[in-house]
Amino acid sequence: MMAKVLTTKKPKTVNSRSKALNATKTRQKPNKQKKTINGEKVIITAREAKKLK
Repeated sequence: MMAKVLTTKKPKTVNSRSKALNATKTRQKPNKQKKTINGEKVIITAREAKKLK
């Protein structure tokens, strides 16, 4: 059985800056993890898992 995705978080686009202030686009991905809640496998972010504890 596949894990159900409960989170709506998407990757965030940010600029990475060098010392010469050149901007390069990078992506910051959310920390998604598989957890078992009430016997059901779900995919949630680490922050959401911490709130459920």
